[in-house]
Amino acid sequence: MKRLLMLLVVIAMPSFSATLALAATLGDDGLHKTDWMRDTFKDLTEDLAEANAEGKRLVLMVEQRGCIYCTKMHNEVFPREEVASYIRDNFFVVQINLYGDTEITDFDGEVLTEKNAARKWGLLFTPSILFLPEEVVAGATAQNAAVALMPGAFGPGTTLDMFTWVNEKRYALDSEEDFQRYHARRIRERANGSAD
Repeated sequence: MKRLLMLLVVIAMPSFSATLALAATLGDDGLHKTDWMRDTFKDLTEDLAEANAEGKRLVLMVEQRGCIYCTKMHNEVFPREEVASYIRDNFFVVQINLYGDTEITDFDGEVLTEKNAARKWGLLFTPSILFLPEEVVAGATAQNAAVALMPGAFGPGTTLDMFTWVNEKRYALDSEEDFQRYHARRIRERANGSAD
């Protein structure tokens, strides 16, 4: 019995270690940091231009120190290779601190702190992920321009489906398939009935 238990531990160790290796670290600001997050000057018009130049979609990920749901996402969802690689390959992610004092320049030209931007955009919960279009109309704010908002923590399947739905511009299709219907279809296609 001890040998069987040891064998199971040895087999499970590499995948557990790989997940830990992909897990985010905490920065000096108390927020989780990943290799696919960008450190920018937080001028959203410039960030959008840079994302477009790389052929990626701009995402604003709003988090806060001590957020248990942010921790859940960074420990259980974002380290999964299928999620991490999809985000890394297709998205330009800028992290915003819900209570931060770093200046942001919104698309409408207003310069304000991260906490005031989050307040202006009506964001109350973390994590909140704002997905931006490739072009933002003059005078729009990030919140007005967003094509989707992912409020809160979700499992890997739901998260990957949301990032995929946005990346494929399914929000712009002239069809009845909104995100919830798309996600339900993806659950059926995964054939195991699991949301994740």
